[in-house]
Amino acid sequence: MQLLDHVSITVKDLENAKPFYKAVMRALGAELAYEENSAIGFGERNHANDDLHTYVSIFQSQQAAPDPRRHYCFRAGSIEQVQAFHAAGLAAGGTDQGAPGLRSYHPQYYAAFLLDPEGNKLEAVVHRARL
Repeated sequence: MQLLDHVSITVKDLENAKPFYKAVMRALGAELAYEENSAIGFGERNHANDDLHTYVSIFQSQQAAPDPRRHYCFRAGSIEQVQAFHAAGLAAGGTDQGAPGLRSYHPQYYAAFLLDPEGNKLEAVVHRARL
């Protein structure tokens, strides 16, 4: 079961955040679905009789505010994708919040953490790391 169908992240300055999100989503293999003045979307929306996709939108909002207890975790397909997510995010203005590596959640939990340019916490994880 995939619990989340889609999710929205808000930022105050979308133009500043776009390069970061384009870089980390590209590293995870998520396609750019649309780009507008006030929003950008990645992934694939679900359709009738086709509910195996996930989707994320980044919306511009003057009320946007990061919360240290909130983070967005994206599934990666491999250790290499987790590493690419982290490197791409740092190169595009993100801040390191945990380098790629194994975590204590279970023996194969391999993840990396970043803050986007506005302080939203993101994670990429693969649950079948074989080092």
